[in-house]
Amino acid sequence: MSYYPLTSIPDYYGIDALLTEEHKLIRQSVRDWVESFVMPQIDQAAQNHTDIPNLMRELGKIGALGPYIPVEYGGSGLDQISYGLIMQELERGDSAVRSAASVQSSLVMFPINEFGSEEQKKKYLPKLAAGEMIGSFGLTEPNHGSDPSSMETYFKDMGDHYLLNGAKMWITNSPLCDIAVVWAKNEEGKVQGLIVEREMEGFTTPETHNKWSLRASKTGELVFNDVKVPKENLLPGVTGLKGPLSCLNSARYGISWGVIGAAIDCYCTAVQYAKERKQFGKPIGSYQLQQKKLAEFLTEITKAQLLCLQLGNLKNAHKASPAQISMAKRNNVKMAIDIARESRQILGGMGIMGEFPMMRHAANLESVITYEGTHDVHLLITGLDITGINAF
Repeated sequence: MSYYPLTSIPDYYGIDALLTEEHKLIRQSVRDWVESFVMPQIDQAAQNHTDIPNLMRELGKIGALGPYIPVEYGGSGLDQISYGLIMQELERGDSAVRSAASVQSSLVMFPINEFGSEEQKKKYLPKLAAGEMIGSFGLTEPNHGSDPSSMETYFKDMGDHYLLNGAKMWITNSPLCDIAVVWAKNEEGKVQGLIVEREMEGFTTPETHNKWSLRASKTGELVFNDVKVPKENLLPGVTGLKGPLSCLNSARYGISWGVIGAAIDCYCTAVQYAKERKQFGKPIGSYQLQQKKLAEFLTEITKAQLLCLQLGNLKNAHKASPAQISMAKRNNVKMAIDIARESRQILGGMGIMGEFPMMRHAANLESVITYEGTHDVHLLITGLDITGINAF
């Protein structure tokens, strides 16, 4: 028994007919890259708790970093469905790969493009798009996760510069980052964004070790000890939590597509195994309980695909609400983690082995179900939208 490359994805409702030829070409090119670059080394990277060498530059080469950023700033100017399909294929490889691209695209490039000055866009975006520069996003703090309004990181106006103090935690790519988009409170208590560069004195990025999840991704902290930030590094286009929350909406949208890729990887592997593995003289796929699992997997994947496609249409029309994005993120991550766990059971003991993707995806999705808004917080966002009553 061996793990074969995935050459197609389930399309039970003919959703491909709703995609453009460009969409399908983009999806195929990223799928081919995942097969040739990610798959041969992802198990070893996860087992050894190491990141994939040169990942960001390779992502840049295939146009996976900030694909919706305008061409004039180094992006590809693609639509939101293209972005979603790219995230889907990357996460089929591994959540760590999608996280790297998602953070760079939605949490670093997006705010610079949306809220940055023309000088900031020209200085940072082309290098970020090419993977020549790695970015990270600083919002979550040691004492403040789901409640960003209580953040303690702050900066003071010192006349010719700002002085930044505080710390951020659970930051993807922090040990590798060249810049960080950091959200902090000014002296009036209002949240603003600052671009902090690696060489600024007092800025350190301790790495977080001993993770059981996202083991092929570097995670760490952003620590600011009297960091002098030039005034031209302030993002001028937004004040308040609208800034970081709009970034999270973009990231959550990408996640809602991405986790479909993880679910597909587990589903296709389980189907193959169920057809080939024999017990009591016949394939285990001939037994009712296994068929029940596979039928439920395909049903849930199809529902998630339809949810994301319409959400992508809404995003393209600038009509997608934060609550709609929360619904998709919450539903699809739960769908993917359930399929990862249940498909592992179809493989029995083999399901825990690195030759198969189930345990790796399941462990990764334990992080994805928590970050960019926890599973329960997204439920309350939907509840607020239904009732108009804040339950936080």
